[in-house]
Amino acid sequence: FKARKYDFVLLDCPPSLGLLSVNALCAAREVFIPVQTEFFALQGLSKLLEVVSIVKRRLNPILRVTGVIATMFDIRTRLAKEVLEDVRNFFGERVFRTVINKNVRLAEAPGFGKTIFEYDPTSRGAQDFSSLAEEILAQPDV
Repeated sequence: FKARKYDFVLLDCPPSLGLLSVNALCAAREVFIPVQTEFFALQGLSKLLEVVSIVKRRLNPILRVTGVIATMFDIRTRLAKEVLEDVRNFFGERVFRTVINKNVRLAEAPGFGKTIFEYDPTSRGAQDFSSLAEEILAQPDV
């Protein structure tokens, strides 16, 4: 496996900060952080940033947080709006404009062993992820 053969290599890590996640941070150049727009996600985010800082300082000096992605956003709840505002205030321009809305079809797709684009390409979830991909690819340093 050689990364040079690919435009992008994405390492999707579990939400825990175990050995697999630390190894992925050591191998990566950039980190995209998905943040659920829920209260406890902010606590997990601070721990992740601490680990990213340690890995950058001790093991991988080129590692950087490129972007933050708000996920599981429910426009009907005040909490989701407040968490999104807090994340945007803290990270500023690094928070993508595209938000991944809470969507039943997104939750169902993995249970059928399919991506959202295979399972329901017209769903809100598929539209959100397409918009996110376009936003990422439009960045000048990609």
